[in-house]
Amino acid sequence: MALLVAYLLAGRFIRRRRLHDLLLAQGLVLLMAAGTGMSWLTGSLTGDRDGSLSVWLPLALRFIGAALIAAAALVSLNRESPSKSGLRTVTIPVALVILMSLVLWAARAQLPVAVDPSINTASQPLLFAVHPLFLAAQGMAALCFFVASIAFTRRAANRDDSLLYWLGPACAVAAFARVNYALFPSLYTDWFYTGDLLRTGFFVLLLFGASREIKQYWDAYAHVAVLEDRRRLSRELHDGVIQELALLRMEGHSLPPNFPARSRILAACDRSLDEARAAVHALGHGGDEPLGLVLRRTMRELAQRYRVRLDIQVDDSIEASADQQHTLLRIIREAVANAARHGHAQHLSVRLGKEGDRRQLVVEDDGEGFDVGGATGANAGYGLVSMRERARNLPGYLDITSRPGEGSVVTVTW
Repeated sequence: MALLVAYLLAGRFIRRRRLHDLLLAQGLVLLMAAGTGMSWLTGSLTGDRDGSLSVWLPLALRFIGAALIAAAALVSLNRESPSKSGLRTVTIPVALVILMSLVLWAARAQLPVAVDPSINTASQPLLFAVHPLFLAAQGMAALCFFVASIAFTRRAANRDDSLLYWLGPACAVAAFARVNYALFPSLYTDWFYTGDLLRTGFFVLLLFGASREIKQYWDAYAHVAVLEDRRRLSRELHDGVIQELALLRMEGHSLPPNFPARSRILAACDRSLDEARAAVHALGHGGDEPLGLVLRRTMRELAQRYRVRLDIQVDDSIEASADQQHTLLRIIREAVANAARHGHAQHLSVRLGKEGDRRQLVVEDDGEGFDVGGATGANAGYGLVSMRERARNLPGYLDITSRPGEGSVVTVTW
């Protein structure tokens, strides 16, 4: 489990070159090395009868691993590593394992017995049988894990990071495991103790964090793939369909003024161009931009296209989902197009604000206006019908106020 998380952190380090990812990965590799049969291996290969080397080597590796994890929790998240090689996540821990093994092997004759089995634990506390250096090493490892737990928890509260979210409680459990090992040292390493249960809990919590990290990665990967495909389609529409529609519109202007279908052809070309441009805009943006920014950009584009003056007032605190943004933009495009083409408006005002507990978008023009009562039911144009249907899908409603010669006001409330 620790190796899996270390592998994920190594991938993070390769992508971002952050020092805390490198230190955390190295600490987990050392914990993995210390817990993967190290005691059994040293006892079998060296004939360590009193268990000194098989105790001190894993303990030293766990202490260094805990210190590296604490350092990863305290170092700045934005600090870059001087090293650019991802191999350091493995080579440095392996070098430390080899170095500690050689040092302790050379000093194996002088290594003290961690727990003296000759002391009668029935008449005096077991702590009297434990070497002070053993207690100090376990206590310092526990302190490192406690510090890491607090630091990771504070960072997880300020960042959307699934792995950090689980590292806080995992390090807390690991700290209690070290405390348990210090207070209740085991004379029988093959038995199962409370500290072993807590240490297993540390790795299980790491596994939960790793699963969330993997899920978050693939979700982000799928999102990026969708965005790339949308941008590709946007470019194809812009370079293909829109260019052809613009050519048709230009050719339509060359028709004789008295040609019966000239005005209908030009109007159809304008509507097609608006639809194509709206599709390009929707495909080219992922919907993660603020609503106010999107509205300002769209209105500048429309004002330039229809050659009208434009005033815009936007409450930037108002938010909308990607689907709602797309719907609002389609309504605005239709309202501005109707005002410019049919109402011959020269000045438009767009306001985005709140009306009570609801959000409201208002498009007002100084055009010729029209009879709203006569443009309902079967007499309503497709543009008015589509705007009302889109407003209902927000969910919300559309209100149009207009009189001949007095301009129009289109209000969307949702």
